[in-house]
Amino acid sequence: MRAILQLAGFSALAGTLAGPLAGVASAEELAVSVELPKISVAEYHKPYVAVWIARADHSVAANLAVWYQQEDGPEGKGETWLKDMRQWWRRSGRNLEMPVDGVSGPTRSPGQHLVTFDDEGLLKDLPAGDYVLHVEAAREVGGRELVKIPFAWGSDAPSTQTLSGETELGTVSLTLKP
Repeated sequence: MRAILQLAGFSALAGTLAGPLAGVASAEELAVSVELPKISVAEYHKPYVAVWIARADHSVAANLAVWYQQEDGPEGKGETWLKDMRQWWRRSGRNLEMPVDGVSGPTRSPGQHLVTFDDEGLLKDLPAGDYVLHVEAAREVGGRELVKIPFAWGSDAPSTQTLSGETELGTVSLTLKP
C-alpha cells in the first residue's frame, strides 16, 4: 500500500513540475525539398547543389547542405568545381574546409530530395527573424541556377512555400513547422 501511495505522489509531483515547463521548449523544423530534373543531353553529369540560409544583409546564417563529387575523378578533385556554384562560393564556400560534418554529401541523381533541420541541430543558433533560403545548382557541361525563398524563422504558424527552377532545378519547397 505504501508503494502505491509513493507512486501516486510521484505522479502528482511529476505533473506539477511538467505543467510549468510544457510548451517552453518547442522545437521548430525546417524541411527543404529539392527536385533535380532529368535532363536529356548527350553528356549528363549530376549537379553540385548548395542549400543555405542568408540574412537580410546577404551574409550566410547557416549552410544546410552541399552535394558534390567527394572523390577525385578523371577531371580532377571534386572540390575544385565547388566554385561553379558562384553565389554560395562567394558568400561562404571559399571560407569552408570541405567536407563539413553534417553539411557535405555526395551528388544526387535526378528526383525529389528532402532534407530536414531543427532548432537543435544546424539551426540551434539561428535567432527568430526574416531570412532567405537559397538553393543553387551547377552542372558540368550544363548550366547554373539559383532559387530564393524568403521566410520567417520563429513564426508560430506552419507554412509551405514553393518555387520552380527553369533548367537545373525543378520544384523547390520550404516547409516550416513550429
